[in-house]
Amino acid sequence: MRAVVVSRFTNPKDLVVSEAPEPSLDERQVLVDVRAAGCNFFDTLLVQGKYQVKPPFPFSPGGEIAGVVRQVGRCVSAVREGDRVMAHVGHGGFAERAVASPEALHPIPDGMSFEQAAAFPIVYGTAYVAVVQRGAVRPGDTVLVTAAAGGVGLASVQIAKAVGARVVALASGDKLHVARDAGADVALDYREAGWIDGVRAATAGRGVDVVVENVGGDVFDGCTRCIAWGGRLVVVGFASGRIPEIATNRILLKHISVVGLHFGPMYTEELESLRRAFYALDSLFRQGKVTPFVSLSFPLERAAEALDALGSRRTVGKVVLTL
Repeated sequence: MRAVVVSRFTNPKDLVVSEAPEPSLDERQVLVDVRAAGCNFFDTLLVQGKYQVKPPFPFSPGGEIAGVVRQVGRCVSAVREGDRVMAHVGHGGFAERAVASPEALHPIPDGMSFEQAAAFPIVYGTAYVAVVQRGAVRPGDTVLVTAAAGGVGLASVQIAKAVGARVVALASGDKLHVARDAGADVALDYREAGWIDGVRAATAGRGVDVVVENVGGDVFDGCTRCIAWGGRLVVVGFASGRIPEIATNRILLKHISVVGLHFGPMYTEELESLRRAFYALDSLFRQGKVTPFVSLSFPLERAAEALDALGSRRTVGKVVLTL
């Protein structure tokens, strides 16, 4: 089968498609014919050996897929051959076929394309957990979303609006319109020195109730300065490359909660929470309240170009590969 094969750690721009062995299937797994695969920032780290997970060589990147069930293990009963599914697979998705655990499979709702479905499991799952489960956003809350034009950011904007929150979006100036189009009430350029004052002004000096923080670095530091008394700061990622620190006196004095979110292990540690999240997301999609935004689509052979665009921050929303 065709696949992006990584035989040694390398630069994403050097990835190529080659022939790879068919994946083996055990009795508790599902084999999927991949129709589209989502590209994520962690894929760029994975192929360079900079991610916390390091699969044995050779491997294919790609943690997010959409396709059709080709074969099911004999111990799998909840999925049938021919089902349209999306899945979080960790790695192995940049290939014609991929193996998934049935727990990580979700049915594709009617009306959702394979490209949209490949842009859904990780970013919308992460965003829902961040906004609703970890951030405990309630109607009337004000939510600050950083990297609001990225995959998780845009999904967080849509979900926060869907649950009745007011949204302040933080992005670079040329991407602010994307966040506004997704429903953000206020959009601010994080490159401008006055963005913290802008957040305070947008909340009449009170600050935001919840922060969905995807960037780290200086942006994280700024978020701790414009969060409201009793607010919740959800740590999702460190796209800036700098893992920040926070003085515990600021947590004490502002009476705030700082909570982490590690999406992948939830499939083993909090599976029921994820099932509830995807049930709710399915409903929100059917109501038209969330819509995956795919800004770029490449054939599998152009995987290197897709990851290079993603890693250089030239993209908005999601980038997907099609097969």
